Amino acid sequence: MRSPKVIISGGGTGGHVFPAIAIADAVRKARPDAEFLFVGALGKMEMERVPAAGYEIEGLNISGFQRSLSAKNLLFPFKLFGSLLRAAAILRRFDADVAVGVGGYASGPLLRVAVTRNIPTLIQEQNSFPGVTNRLLGGKVSKVCVAYSGMERWFPEQKIVFTGNPVRKAVTELEGKRAEALKHFDLVDDKPVLLVIGGSLGARTINQSIEAALPQIAEAGFQVIWQTGKNYAEAAEAALSGNQFPAVKQRAFIDRMDLAYAAADAVVSRAGAISVSELCLAGKPCIFVPSPNVAEDHQTKNARALTERGAALLVKDAEAHEKLFGEIDRLMGDPALRAELSANILKMGKARAAEDIAAEVLKLAQERKR
Repeated sequence: MRSPKVIISGGGTGGHVFPAIAIADAVRKARPDAEFLFVGALGKMEMERVPAAGYEIEGLNISGFQRSLSAKNLLFPFKLFGSLLRAAAILRRFDADVAVGVGGYASGPLLRVAVTRNIPTLIQEQNSFPGVTNRLLGGKVSKVCVAYSGMERWFPEQKIVFTGNPVRKAVTELEGKRAEALKHFDLVDDKPVLLVIGGSLGARTINQSIEAALPQIAEAGFQVIWQTGKNYAEAAEAALSGNQFPAVKQRAFIDRMDLAYAAADAVVSRAGAISVSELCLAGKPCIFVPSPNVAEDHQTKNARALTERGAALLVKDAEAHEKLFGEIDRLMGDPALRAELSANILKMGKARAAEDIAAEVLKLAQERKR
């Protein structure tokens, strides 16, 4: 039997990159002989994160179309045409049996060319409101793997497979890691730990609210792992200068999220689909602060799916400066509430999402007519 050749495209943010890696890992576990090639957008985080995970990647010179008036839009048709040509060359050379798209700029050209070449195609949509690329591709691809019900509004019903969102196994396998985690972040064992996730780029409202609350955090006496994202790292470092808040450990980006989750007694996070999926499997009590800057406010919908089941707390972005620390203080001071939220959020996780998507990928690879 021929070794399956799988090409995976997309990226731009952690919400696209990490599911792509999780899918590849699951395919490799099922078929150790499988061959992989990733295709990303030049200059985006996938060009670093994918090789770090052990996979080869090639880049396309592609970027998104700006919704506001921008001179960058004049270059978009030329970048798109060039990316289509490069995608065609990559597919000819790699001779893929199946092409997988996870959303993001690079998945559009690659999947579009794959469809025209009769290569079986699959897209994975993480959110309740699909991104532009996946909406455009949905009617043309072979399968659409989704994480929310009601997606027939966007995609042909006969193509939809409900799998949940894939997450990296290493991130949610936490048993026996707490001591290592506390040492990794230079924390002590006798004070509770709050993990604040500011996103890969930086969630401004969350970061500003935490910065404003630093004196109150110090007075409350709990510890904080503060992942700011790269855009807010400099401001956070300035706020923490002088070592006046030694219990707050700031990082621009956390490579070992498994250790961050293992150390955490509670989490503050945006409500992106992959973050929610990871936290469900990690079983961590959460305060979600949904981003208002997303299509159809889908992060609030993601968060409400949990809060309505007593599985999380929610603070609106517009109210975070006023209310976030109060909710943090309440949660950190109430072990019974943390235990209740943890038990309920664990019920929401889909632990085999990556394996289920991998099974669909391998089925399509076997179906390719040569």
